[in-house]
Amino acid sequence: MPAISGQWVELLSETRAFFQGAIFQKHHYFSTLGSNNTSGGGDEQKETISVTFVSKDGEEIPIRVPIGTSMLEAAHQNDIELEGACEGSLACSTCHVIVMDMEHYNKLEEPSDEENDMLDLAFGLTETSRLGCQIIARPELDGIRLAIPAATRNFAVDGYVAKPH
Repeated sequence: MPAISGQWVELLSETRAFFQGAIFQKHHYFSTLGSNNTSGGGDEQKETISVTFVSKDGEEIPIRVPIGTSMLEAAHQNDIELEGACEGSLACSTCHVIVMDMEHYNKLEEPSDEENDMLDLAFGLTETSRLGCQIIARPELDGIRLAIPAATRNFAVDGYVAKPH
C-alpha cells in the first residue's frame, strides 16, 4: 500500500509541474507563485502591487498582488467573487472588471481582438471595461482600483443559469 501511495504523490508532482509549465505559457506575465507575501531575502519575484477590488455592494477590498499575476488569479487567491468560468482562456466574459480611473486604464496594454470579442458579451460594459484574466500585475499598475459588475453573462452549454455575484 505505501508504494501505491508513493506513486500517487509522484504522479501528482509530475502533473502539477506539467500544469505550471504548460497551461500558463500563453501569458508570459502569468505567475504560478502563491500569494505568500512574506518578506524574506528581497526576491524580485515576490514584489507586489496594491490593488483594490470594489464589490457590487461598494465594499472596497484592498489586496497585495504579486507582479506577473492576473487580476482573476489574484481575486481567486483572496476569495473575491470574480467568476472566471473559462479559467482565463478568453472564452467568456465572466471575469469582466471596470478599471475605475483612466490613469491606470491608459497604462494597460491594448486589449486583443479576442478580448474585445468577449467584452462585447459582458454585462454592464463601459469604456474602461477589461477582462480580469488579461490584466497582469506590473509595477506601474500599483494602486489600480477594479469594480466588479453586479452580474455576469455565462453562456454555458449545459443549461447553467447565470446568477448575480
